[in-house]
Amino acid sequence: MRIRVGLLVAAFAMQGVGLSALAAQDAGEGVTPTFKEGDVISFDKVEKLKPFLPAEFWDNRDFFFYEGMQLVIGPTNADYSPPPEYNNATEKFKGQPKIGPDGSLENYTAGQPFPTKDIDCKGDPQAGVKIMWDFDYQWQGAGGGANWFYSYWDRGEQLPLYYEGTGKTILLSHRVEKEYLDSMQGDVFRGEKRKSAFGIQVDAPFDARGIMLLTYRYKSSDGTRAEAKNDDTWVYVPTLRRVRRISTAQRTDAVSGTDFTLDDLFSFAGIVPQYEWTCLGERMVIAPMNSMVKAYPYEKDHNFGPYGLSFASDRWELRDSYVIRMKPKNADHPYHHKDIYLDKQTLNAHYSFAFDQKEELWKILTHNKRWSEDTSLVGVWYKGWEGVAKPMDSTIVSDVIANVQTGTGNRIEFWNRTGESFTSKGKIRRFIDVGRLTKGR
Repeated sequence: MRIRVGLLVAAFAMQGVGLSALAAQDAGEGVTPTFKEGDVISFDKVEKLKPFLPAEFWDNRDFFFYEGMQLVIGPTNADYSPPPEYNNATEKFKGQPKIGPDGSLENYTAGQPFPTKDIDCKGDPQAGVKIMWDFDYQWQGAGGGANWFYSYWDRGEQLPLYYEGTGKTILLSHRVEKEYLDSMQGDVFRGEKRKSAFGIQVDAPFDARGIMLLTYRYKSSDGTRAEAKNDDTWVYVPTLRRVRRISTAQRTDAVSGTDFTLDDLFSFAGIVPQYEWTCLGERMVIAPMNSMVKAYPYEKDHNFGPYGLSFASDRWELRDSYVIRMKPKNADHPYHHKDIYLDKQTLNAHYSFAFDQKEELWKILTHNKRWSEDTSLVGVWYKGWEGVAKPMDSTIVSDVIANVQTGTGNRIEFWNRTGESFTSKGKIRRFIDVGRLTKGR
């Protein structure tokens, strides 16, 4: 059982309007901040942040704000624009993508499917699903790769259970590099049917070391629910010395021993057409945007507060954001709905709030981020590659989930995450080959 838990946990490290939503939507509108860039907000001053925080976060602030915190105010709406290659693809294919039946995406090639400047959140009934397709195809380089660490917390106590390892995602289609876009409409390989491939390796603890996993997500997942092919996943289990194929159909099941589901990574890592999406509004929120701290793998002892789930001692910024409501189409889904706060420029999630079937708040997810062009922490850590001179990537480097009903939670850290590309197609082929899992073992 522990091996199975370790496998699924490792996989995380690398993917009608209610009154509370209306209150969150309106909060902060027309309010002048009582703080400015460079200010440090200590625990006795957190009231200043209230107008710019979702109500659900504020009501459960004891998880996140604590004595001794030092929250640094960063710039307001700093420019974290994607690189010219992504913007050029957006302009080239502008007007071609369409919302199809069941919220599917049709005629998409590369770039941002629906330029956000043209989306009418209040007037367009398809605004929610358009924004979520922009989220799904936000700029993330050639994928994502990092060292990761996963920890468990129970009412302020860090449990001895943990996992660490490495992971990498390769985008196999809809790429913006000229090499792929001009000759194969964004595909890395001719006739490609996959959107991406994701692989991880578990390095610790000892009894889980050597677990390897490989997952494919298919282009058909952009289609209707009837058309979509589920992800394929293979895992190498050292104790069995064999590769086993596992089902990922139940992505909404809670992973044993955690508060995450497989679709909770980055606030949402699921299949867009399996949900209904509504844009509840736009508002300014304050959230971690460009971290000033060194956490795993640079430093393993960073203080994340008494619950182990806080980014309060870091830099936070005011950001224009969308509030999107997700409602599952499947009746057996554990969530009644989830409200997700998305950055209007980068489409990264700031917060999300999952409600159980009684429509009571269940889980809060928060995220920390880094800007690829900021070298102040460790020097140059995220390089460009052939076809993309400068990465210009605002990338999530940590996910936290707090279960407000039980007091438990989990933290995933991957502070060195980058979206750099492999240097050759040969290396990509070797990485995405299922046979790699057992080769040389």
